[in-house]
Amino acid sequence: MRIAYLDCASGVSGDMMLGALVDAGVDLAKVQAGIDSLGLPSCQLATEEVKKKGFRALQLTVEHEPEHAHRHLHHIVKMIDGSTLSPSQRELALRIFNRLAQAEAKVHGSTIEKVHFHEVGAVDSIADIVGSAIAWDLLGVDRIVCSAVPTGTGFVQIAHGRCSIPAPATGELLQGVPIATSDVQGELTTPTGAAIVSTLVDDFGPLPAMTISATGYGAGQSDFEHPNLLRLLVGETASGSIRGDQIVLLETNLDDTPGEAIGYCVEKLWQAGALDVATSALQMKKGRPGVLLSVQGSPADADLLAEIIFRETSTLGLRRSTLQRQTLPRRPMKISTGWGEITGIVATLPDGSERFSPEYDSCREIADREQVSLEAVYLAARQAWGNDRGNDE
Repeated sequence: MRIAYLDCASGVSGDMMLGALVDAGVDLAKVQAGIDSLGLPSCQLATEEVKKKGFRALQLTVEHEPEHAHRHLHHIVKMIDGSTLSPSQRELALRIFNRLAQAEAKVHGSTIEKVHFHEVGAVDSIADIVGSAIAWDLLGVDRIVCSAVPTGTGFVQIAHGRCSIPAPATGELLQGVPIATSDVQGELTTPTGAAIVSTLVDDFGPLPAMTISATGYGAGQSDFEHPNLLRLLVGETASGSIRGDQIVLLETNLDDTPGEAIGYCVEKLWQAGALDVATSALQMKKGRPGVLLSVQGSPADADLLAEIIFRETSTLGLRRSTLQRQTLPRRPMKISTGWGEITGIVATLPDGSERFSPEYDSCREIADREQVSLEAVYLAARQAWGNDRGNDE
């Protein structure tokens, strides 16, 4: 499996991202051709090799005519829809801008249709985002992993005035992303960089086992006491298609919490982003029946999940451990049956073969609507998947 790792020791911005991708081997001319098709005023991507505290990196700058436009999401969508970007590049760029719009709308109490793009609607930000979408598509990796992201400290001047770092939109975009401690005075991670990372990255954690084939360094515009650059490592995983990451396991034994309270706690844990929640029966001291509550979550969510357990149950303590998890690559899939479309997940096994699992909610909806058994719907979905696979072959 082809994999990319983002080493964000000095944060991440749109120009650092695009610079690292080009430095890792992406064809700048192809990225420029896609940018040209957006119809932006005289927008040119310029690159220069620079030194950041003795380390070589590629500085990418977006050169363009001065403008004073404040765009809405629909303006940018129209640009992208009318461009020559491939369908995958277009979809990726739109996903990033939609994520940005959701964050901006939330911090300003507006909607994604009405919110103004200020800094992120400028020519350079549009070029950084669309250019990164093109470049990631050209790089052609199957999985992206990223380190914890530092934001910097202090204040930054934005269109709405002086704001503490991280800027409001950046903070919103980094929800669920591990943040690294940093006492650097200055903005290390911008809204553009946060939007790209939070949209594209599959996992956050340390550098995974891989055989490195290319490395790219994207330089930031500012100079600090440390090398202000983003490092991108590209290679092949050492263990076929099996992925590895870290999760946190929270466990507690409950013998005096009502069953309804445990059920309510489980619902809240799922809503908070738990990866898995399970209960099992126990026999505790003095022969009392009890329940073992086991919760798996990402390291970034562990504290929030623990707070929910303490609040909603009678437990006085939790066991917390960090585990290595192995997962198969997966992707969503819709299968057409005689009753309609059924959603499911396609997993890729280590030998390259694939397995389809229909989603329960999708099957249940059809079973209720068509008044057929749930088992019949599952069978129809799997048969449709097998037929599609046979046609492909």
